[in-house]
Amino acid sequence: MSRRLAPITRRELVKRFWQLGWEGPRHGAKHDFMVKDRLKVRIPNAHTQDVGVGLLATILRQAHISREEWLSAK
Repeated sequence: MSRRLAPITRRELVKRFWQLGWEGPRHGAKHDFMVKDRLKVRIPNAHTQDVGVGLLATILRQAHISREEWLSAK
């Protein structure tokens, strides 16, 4: 298993957040978001393109999810 982050579809992003105990996606004014305890993290709107590595790293940082934790949730 690779130790590097890779582009991911929005659907797979939501699925992994569920596996890590997050709820959602809930609908906000402009973006959907995922919720866990008191944390609320915006996720990108559904588009045909994947979520890039840079944006994925930013989302994980905001969610306090480590790279190892993310890669183990499959």
